[in-house]
Amino acid sequence: MGTNALVEFDALILAGGQSTRLGGVPKSGLIYDGGTLLEHTLQAASEARAVVVVGPDPGNLPKGTMIVREEPPFAGPAAAIAAGLAALRSTQSSSRTAAEWTLILACDMPHIGEAVPILLRALEARTLEGASLGDGVVASSADGRLQPLAGIYRTAALSREASAAADRDELRNGPVFRLLARLELLPVNVPAHSTDDVDTWDDAAALGVRNDLPGAKSGANESLHE
Repeated sequence: MGTNALVEFDALILAGGQSTRLGGVPKSGLIYDGGTLLEHTLQAASEARAVVVVGPDPGNLPKGTMIVREEPPFAGPAAAIAAGLAALRSTQSSSRTAAEWTLILACDMPHIGEAVPILLRALEARTLEGASLGDGVVASSADGRLQPLAGIYRTAALSREASAAADRDELRNGPVFRLLARLELLPVNVPAHSTDDVDTWDDAAALGVRNDLPGAKSGANESLHE
């Protein structure tokens, strides 16, 4: 894993959804530009000090990458974030403390590699300016829609909110926007389509994403204009 000169961060990659509208086909294994969506997301997070993938173990993860599951499995992204933070805490020692920032990425955005450097530069610029960093930055599309699963968050604040949500029993199937509601976040405009995600086969077709998994049904690939 790498490090960034001004902003040190760990990364959580969420890869444990049920993919209901894809007939249960795991998004992490779908193919874009010669690699799986998970591989592209890992590359986007390559500057992180430590990386946790929250989801089923796909095998062949980069050396040092941690893998955990949310509890219970398929309990949603808020529960996945809490599980990932717990995994990061479990690795802390006298020689390794948590990074100040945590990058959170869903694994279903094939162009997310274009957005992450923009988010990092936004934090770096505010650091150099001595401006308030608040609790982090979150990707904003051209029409102003926020993508909370493409953001960099202050680890202490994120952990505080995850703990509070757990105390209220709001992690399981809890909305991510509710988890992050009390954080002071700076929306950052990112390149067009960089946070477009794959929820349906029509989305996949529009983004050039394929289902090359063994045993894939022909109908899925036909919907991708094969």
